[in-house]
Amino acid sequence: MFVLIGWALAMACVFGVFILHGGNIAVVAKALPFEMITIGGAAFGAFVANNQPKVLKATGKALAGCFKGSKYSKTRYMELMALLYDILQKARKEGLIAIENDVESPHESELFKRYPTVSADHHVVEFITDYLRMMVSGNLNAHEIESLMDSEIDTHHHEAHAPAAAMTRVAGGLPAFGIVAAVLGVVNTMGSVGQPPAVLGGMIGSALVGTFLGILLSYAIFEPLAGLMEQKVDEGTKELVCIKTTLLASMQGYAPQVAVEFGRKVLYSTDRPTFAELENHVKGKK
Repeated sequence: MFVLIGWALAMACVFGVFILHGGNIAVVAKALPFEMITIGGAAFGAFVANNQPKVLKATGKALAGCFKGSKYSKTRYMELMALLYDILQKARKEGLIAIENDVESPHESELFKRYPTVSADHHVVEFITDYLRMMVSGNLNAHEIESLMDSEIDTHHHEAHAPAAAMTRVAGGLPAFGIVAAVLGVVNTMGSVGQPPAVLGGMIGSALVGTFLGILLSYAIFEPLAGLMEQKVDEGTKELVCIKTTLLASMQGYAPQVAVEFGRKVLYSTDRPTFAELENHVKGKK
């Protein structure tokens, strides 16, 4: 929603001021379809040539996500930490072996079923259960698991960042494609030097629309999309860091209520529940 509002505001200011200042919008409107095909087609072709199929697919999915609200909210984080608290509390009271069935079959586990939002996220469930499985096995210490977690989170971040990087490259190339379209327009104009000045003026104006359009698309459309993708990637990475911090605190001997407090403190302040909110939520679930 905010993406569309931002675009509407940008276009209203750019084209509205142009019209109010006495600009002839008919010249722009006449050239716009042709320039859009030239610039957009060149940019899309370069985008396809520059990225592997998996990145193209991921970019399409990331683009769709830009028009949805963020799934990372205070409510989701409270549910996540309540789940971690319940798992760690069960392991503390009954021993690590007691959570083995929950870890091996999370979708059949009563613990996971209590928290449907988190359980529906396959990647988060896999991240939690993989490291709980290592904790149950007892073959790795906290430092080894921390190093492995860091490597996985770093891999996840780079993989999830690929669509944003691809979109950033498109945004960087659009002004140049606009210049290409403008040069072609000038070439076309030079081939019609025998036309009346009014006709030549319209042709030159149409050519300049290419430069204008390339810059506008770059900085008003694609650059903001790339920035929004990066923000969503950071939110996803932060959730994994929260899980990592909580599990490591538990491995180092802290009680479950303290371990989830470690995890709570690494969250962004805008989405972080207060200590009292988390405590009340956990007690309510119990």
